[in-house]
Amino acid sequence: MTQLNQKSDLQVQDLPFEGKFSLRCRSDNLAAVGKALALDLPTRIGDVVEAGGRKAICLGPDEWTIFCSDEDRPAIRKAGEDVYEAAIHSLVDVSFRELGLSISGADAAALINTSCPRDLSAIAVGRGTRTVFDTAQVVLLREGENAFRIYVWRSFYPHVRQLLSVGETELAVGL
Repeated sequence: MTQLNQKSDLQVQDLPFEGKFSLRCRSDNLAAVGKALALDLPTRIGDVVEAGGRKAICLGPDEWTIFCSDEDRPAIRKAGEDVYEAAIHSLVDVSFRELGLSISGADAAALINTSCPRDLSAIAVGRGTRTVFDTAQVVLLREGENAFRIYVWRSFYPHVRQLLSVGETELAVGL
């Protein structure tokens, strides 16, 4: 009979609702948009910056996701509108599109790797990436040596959550 590993510190938790914006911007407008958003937007793909309760990850050469509190969403929308004439960009509130999960503990990377092909050791703490979890596109942030966040489109959330649950069970029984 297989015994479950009762010593695991693995935790998978739903993150509370937070604001999320998709930003697309040409490099010559980036400084002005960043100033309006009060963020020094990163230019290297995978880099993450935080300031004033806001966080931005660079996902592509002209693409960022901005994270903020729900209460901060109107201010971000207004900042984008105010700078638009001087610095053309696309800033879209996608707060309801994605759900977030926190995965932490010594087996966090092993759990994520049950369905994600990325070499997580290559993602430094404080960086992130767009990747896949099984067949679902996700944004993965590494917050600590054994702490990650995964953001997944709402429609794929049940699939990802189920795979994580199966992975937790497999790890607990030593598979």
